[in-house]
Amino acid sequence: MIDKIFNNASILQKGLDASWLKNEVITNNIANVDTPGFKSSSVSFESAFKSALNGESFAAKKTRDKHINFQSQSLEATVTTNTGTSNGLDGNNVDIDYENAELAKNTIYYNTLIEQVTSEFRKLSAAINNVE
Repeated sequence: MIDKIFNNASILQKGLDASWLKNEVITNNIANVDTPGFKSSSVSFESAFKSALNGESFAAKKTRDKHINFQSQSLEATVTTNTGTSNGLDGNNVDIDYENAELAKNTIYYNTLIEQVTSEFRKLSAAINNVE
């Protein structure tokens, strides 16, 4: 039962961790905007996070040895290097305007998650204080 109480908070924590990682990746891309041959990176997490928040993950029970192993969707952020086309003649593919926009968007996303975590703990605090 205690797991269910903190389920949203733990999902939000994963979201905060992924958002922090995304911030590190974006700032690394920005820092290397003038580095010849540098390839930008990106973080994938949002679709799995939205599914987890909406309760869309599934669980399957394996009843026989020959059944396929099912696992629910992973809530781990993945970093991928963008090896696509280059923006400059030096082989660098960092688009500074895109990275700045992503940084601003990620900052808003992170702050929103902080507000949601705060709200979860306010609810828990109110429930604990009203139990008396």
